[in-house]
Amino acid sequence: MVTLHAGKHYIINNERIATLKEQPGISQEEARKQTLTYQVLEKHNHSDNMEHLEIQFDSMGVYDNTYVGILQTAYASGLKEFPMPCVFTNCHNCLCAVGGTINTDVHKYAESACRKSGGIFVPPHEAVIHQYMREMIVNAGDMSIVSDSHTRYGTQGSLSIGEGGPELAKAMLGKYYEIDYPEVIAVFMTGKPKPWVGPMDVALSLIGKVFRNNFVKNKVLEFVGPGVHSLSMDFRNGIDTMTTESACLSSLWETDEETRNYFEIHKRPEGFREMNPGAAALYDGIVEINLDTIVPMIALPFHPSNAYPLADVIADPEKYLGMVEEEAGRVFENNKDIRLNLKSKIVDGRIKVDQAAIAGCAAGSFENIYAVAQIAKALDCGLGTFPLNIYPASQPVMAELNRIGVLNELMTYGARVKTAFCGPCFGASDAPGNNDFCIRHSTRNFPNREGSNPAAGQIASVALMDSKSIAATAFNGGYLTSAQQCPVSFQVPEYHFNKQIYDNIVYNGYGKAKPETEIIYGPAIKDWPEMVGLTENLLLKVASVIRDEVTTTDELIPSGETASYRSNPYKISEFTLIRKDPEYVGRARAAQVYETARRSGDAARAGEFYQVLKNAGIHTPVEELMKTTGIGSALYAKRPGDGSAREYAASCQKVLGGLANICIEYATRRYRSNCVNWGILPFTCPDAEIRLAPDEYIYLPGIRKAVEEGQEDFEAVVIGADGSTRTLELALKQVTEAEKKVLLAGSLINFYKES
Repeated sequence: MVTLHAGKHYIINNERIATLKEQPGISQEEARKQTLTYQVLEKHNHSDNMEHLEIQFDSMGVYDNTYVGILQTAYASGLKEFPMPCVFTNCHNCLCAVGGTINTDVHKYAESACRKSGGIFVPPHEAVIHQYMREMIVNAGDMSIVSDSHTRYGTQGSLSIGEGGPELAKAMLGKYYEIDYPEVIAVFMTGKPKPWVGPMDVALSLIGKVFRNNFVKNKVLEFVGPGVHSLSMDFRNGIDTMTTESACLSSLWETDEETRNYFEIHKRPEGFREMNPGAAALYDGIVEINLDTIVPMIALPFHPSNAYPLADVIADPEKYLGMVEEEAGRVFENNKDIRLNLKSKIVDGRIKVDQAAIAGCAAGSFENIYAVAQIAKALDCGLGTFPLNIYPASQPVMAELNRIGVLNELMTYGARVKTAFCGPCFGASDAPGNNDFCIRHSTRNFPNREGSNPAAGQIASVALMDSKSIAATAFNGGYLTSAQQCPVSFQVPEYHFNKQIYDNIVYNGYGKAKPETEIIYGPAIKDWPEMVGLTENLLLKVASVIRDEVTTTDELIPSGETASYRSNPYKISEFTLIRKDPEYVGRARAAQVYETARRSGDAARAGEFYQVLKNAGIHTPVEELMKTTGIGSALYAKRPGDGSAREYAASCQKVLGGLANICIEYATRRYRSNCVNWGILPFTCPDAEIRLAPDEYIYLPGIRKAVEEGQEDFEAVVIGADGSTRTLELALKQVTEAEKKVLLAGSLINFYKES
């Protein structure tokens, strides 16, 4: 199915794989330049060095979970007018069901900002962010930056990147995106998928093979080979979106007549450019996918990489559901009252599913939903009480499905068809019942991602599947079923895109800024708190220690209903780590009280915190400590930041006084980037069994000077509650000059204010 070829390999004439022993007649350096990735990055690089890139993007996108904080940062840093097309969609907080007027106030804020600074405002329920970017914005050969981790427009020939808010603010200010030249992995495709196989099946096969071994981590995936041409654009998009779950940096696909037709359908023929790798393109590794051999797949809770052939799970439910129950015990080890009982879903030897959803950038395409309708017609039975929820990814997709009668057919069979919304993907709609087992064609199945809340004694779980097998299950009484069991000849009619839908409602102010416009502020929209620069020394309280192998951004700051509070950094910070370590917020705030005292000159109060230094034999006068030694908190996790580009995973820590993170490694580049941009020192420590405990202290003498001088290794002092001390070796690796300036300033906002 999927074969990995480690180390450098050539793709010859886009037809076959060759090892380094085969000499193509050009140097390795020239062969590297024949990749699509090199071609696009060279075009967008503004440094004189292709090893250290300074990228300027062609477009950007933000949405209503993220844009308030981004704009607050950008305006505080001097934003006047967007330097490129900037899309504001409202696809996460568009139910307007939580927190009174919070969400609608946020939408009004963004619309007024688009008028003031020349943005593009897409009203609620019109399109999810990635669908609009594909349909209306990105061009072949372009680069986009979007404040969401699933930013993947490689199928259109655009090398696009999902990043945290501060990086978007930098782009709004015309600043460069700095990154070392990434390794490039070819995804070499051959063959053609079976009719019952969908894009999620291919994606899960890929993710299951490469995630845990870091084969593609922080690298660009380049999709090439004869198999690409067997895939429709909707099929390609479905795979492309999911590449985020492989931990890659971005993706890029060769373009062909199918791509050209996509641009023509969407009334943008000028956006197409033919893009193919050279005759001998050199890659840093290859993922070979024989599409003929892909079978229907399922990703069991609690990660898309827990991928297995669906037939195996159906054949042995006791084994596989038992594995999930065992994993749940580890995931929820801090909450002893939580028990997931999935074996109760086995009825007469079959798995009975509770709920299904097909939604968002991964599944809400015309082709996916049309296939669901074909299965419904073939099986010709109603759903009964089984909940199948379908969300077309944009109003044009919904309108076309409605025009040809597909939505009427689905609703007649019992499906619930809803407007464009990302809710099922992050727990803001269709939240299941306690102990429910759900199947979804959406992007993630992390713990609690579906909307359950273990802090309130609730637990549920989600398995990821392709829409075709979800339809087969839904119309088979909810019993887990493979699409291979449905004898359907899938035929997809020509798609007609109605651009007038957008013309009539989207506000496109690019190039037409109206600086006299007053921005509308709702009462829950709050600015970032004042932050101070890095002090000479730091004394930090350990606020949490997480020993899971990987910590997701959903665990650092939950999605779902909390998203409504993201326009208020003080309110949203109350939810930090709430589902993983409910004690974190209290511990962090306890330390922050003393930093507030230090900054206000209350030596008596701050001196209580500094007492720990005296207990450890470090006798520095309080008066001197007040001037030189900042107080804050630190978080330890083995590999934090898997998943979302959500900046709040870092900014909430900073709002609570977090000044340092310690880990073995950062699960994603974007989470580390977010930490740096909020002035959180991104320490690493290779010791997997580091002996830190909550409520211990970490003393970092001379930390400011060390950062100024680019020192990579530090010796910290760990102070126990009893005054005992021990040393801890920490590292600050690969800190760029730009990152150093931000860390010294205390945040990206401070850096721009100072400069």
